[in-house]
Amino acid sequence: MAEERGGSSSCIGEGSGDHDWSGRATQWTGTGADVTTEWLGLIESNTTGSGRLFCTKARDLGLRPVVFTRQADRYPYLRLDDIDVRTVDTTDPAAVLRACVNLVEQKGGRIAGVTSSSEYFITTASEVARQLGLPHADPEALSGCRDKFTQRTRLRNSSVLGPEFAEAGTSDEAVLAAERIGLPVVVKPRSGSGSIGVRMCTSLASVKDAAADILQVNPVDLALPPQSSVMVEEYVDGIEYSVETMDTTVIGITRKHLGPEPHFVEIGHDFPAVLEAMERETVSHAAIRALRALGLGWGAAHIELRLARAGCRVIEVNPRLAGGMIPRLIEEAYGIDLVLHVVAKATGQELTPRPTRALASSIRFLLAGRAGRFLDVRGVEEAQGVAGVVAVGVNWKPEHKVTIRNSFQDRAAYVIAVADHTDAAAHASESGLAALSVRFAL
Repeated sequence: MAEERGGSSSCIGEGSGDHDWSGRATQWTGTGADVTTEWLGLIESNTTGSGRLFCTKARDLGLRPVVFTRQADRYPYLRLDDIDVRTVDTTDPAAVLRACVNLVEQKGGRIAGVTSSSEYFITTASEVARQLGLPHADPEALSGCRDKFTQRTRLRNSSVLGPEFAEAGTSDEAVLAAERIGLPVVVKPRSGSGSIGVRMCTSLASVKDAAADILQVNPVDLALPPQSSVMVEEYVDGIEYSVETMDTTVIGITRKHLGPEPHFVEIGHDFPAVLEAMERETVSHAAIRALRALGLGWGAAHIELRLARAGCRVIEVNPRLAGGMIPRLIEEAYGIDLVLHVVAKATGQELTPRPTRALASSIRFLLAGRAGRFLDVRGVEEAQGVAGVVAVGVNWKPEHKVTIRNSFQDRAAYVIAVADHTDAAAHASESGLAALSVRFAL
């Protein structure tokens, strides 16, 4: 793995001579010996899921991935796959921009695109890409969408139906908001992902506790950024779906399965969702309206909605690829490689997502169930032998310390199945999951 240190302390002008960075970066090459390399800059990465795939797909497109990160050892695949790394303060777009300049000066070639597989760094990546004159989504729109209070306000102002909501800076304010909205409510971080810290509350006492857990606990312990406030939202009862889009094109709709309340841990997905034609149109239309209301519609997005008695309600808009291995399900079912499309889009290559097959896919997750020292998952071979199962994966290595967080972090393993119809794929993934069990150290 090629690793360069000190990128965050250099300046824009260092080693850049008289080159003008006000134009497109694709029109400029550095002074290094290699003038043919096309770099794809990746700001941080997912620790699980698609992060590694971004590097793989970049190489498939003839690009050389380079990961800008504060801590390279968070991503073991970087060393395993010999990925170039630059250590830099990725919370500072100016520092990342300087690191991009230095990379080209020292190594040659050109920056072809900048993006991120991590939800927390897509705004930084977009800002750096804008400064370099490269393809990018609107950084201000991304930033507003990532802030749940701003997102909710913009959706409401555009008459996009969603839950009633309020922002609360203290536990007492959260209680007052819940009284106004009416129980039950959902308390969640103002900035977060993966269902971390999200809880349904049926009493004012539980509202106060949920808000305190977010506002008063060290955010590092929650795997969240620091929170200035929480969101208190009306609980919307109904089946949950997500719409997966590229630009303003609906790729498909996913049926989401959630674990027991009061938490919202996603325990499975089915793609494509089984819906009546009118329901499919309603959900798709609501998703595209939400994107436009937020100034989005460039690149991938993942829009979560619920079909409730009061109609289709937008729960959350995420300006990124879906998590939970949904992109893998889409590729298995339709043959559309969304990670490849996202990487290509970041470098100005406009690929049209076209299905090459019409199958269905499903994933089910095995939750740890309790805390402890993880040893292994039993029944993997049995799960692999179930008709229709195409993948069984274990997320943790032996001796992993399991802490129950009531979020995606509780997933120990998964089973993916493919079939001609969604119901058959779901049945196969559930049958495979039934063969699995987590084994802990005594």
